[in-house]
Amino acid sequence: MRKMMRHGLRWASAFCLIAFAAVPAMGDVIYNNLTPNNMMAIATRPDTTAFEIEAGDDFFLKSRTSINGASFIGLIVPGSAAAPSVSQVVVEMYRVFPLDSDAGRIPKVPTRTNSPSDVAFDSRDSGANSLMFGTSVLAPNFTVLNTVQPGGIHASPLQTTGGNGPLTGQEVQFNITFSNPFDLPPDHYFFVPQVDLTNGGQFYWLSASRPISGAGTTPFPPGVTDLQAWTRDAQLDPDWLRVGMDIVGGTTPPTFNTAFSLAGTAVPAPASLTLLALGLAGLAGTRWRSSQRP
Repeated sequence: MRKMMRHGLRWASAFCLIAFAAVPAMGDVIYNNLTPNNMMAIATRPDTTAFEIEAGDDFFLKSRTSINGASFIGLIVPGSAAAPSVSQVVVEMYRVFPLDSDAGRIPKVPTRTNSPSDVAFDSRDSGANSLMFGTSVLAPNFTVLNTVQPGGIHASPLQTTGGNGPLTGQEVQFNITFSNPFDLPPDHYFFVPQVDLTNGGQFYWLSASRPISGAGTTPFPPGVTDLQAWTRDAQLDPDWLRVGMDIVGGTTPPTFNTAFSLAGTAVPAPASLTLLALGLAGLAGTRWRSSQRP
């Protein structure tokens, strides 16, 4: 009996190792709305050379997931000095308010319902070598109809500015590999990328299709609301504003998604792995007993 169990468990363990080894390095598509358009571009940058600006758009996970890759598309707009280059990329993951937040505080914005939380759930930084990035130019000149530029975010009651108008820049795609993948439990999250540029340049995250549509995209599952893009800067922190509803405003305010995708793999629950191992061990035992019959 002990020999049979050892044989079965060795076979089960080998099967599990083979199964995990077969998972692609970048994993499967977890979310995809990499469909940039010219409706809106939102400034976003870490606080390394100027005040911090964040912009976030949401995605939903039905099960625990390891996120090991991401892509996002935006504009690189040069300053008055030489051509800019990318000096730092930060990616943050936020949960939905009121998680990770002080829900008892009086906010400085019209609403916090369905906004990102006060503080990030987790983050990765190229400066800390927890992510690697590459870029590719999609268009040398790309003009958006409206923007939220640095200094264009204001607390209530002055939040509705209509936006800061059109802007032209270089359309660039960022492809990210997380050397330390995000381990995210099932939940509703906001993806928040930040890009720091040299020589006074500024990065703007481009809007994307809403509702989500197009070949290869991943609409939200039934019953889960696709939330809109939010933004804040260091002066508004910890509150957030809706880019379309609050900042652009108008009689019929627009709503925006932003252009990004995520790659990774679902992480099996420990109970599932145990059941798999026991099932395989039982199967191995049945095969062993059959082989001992005359």
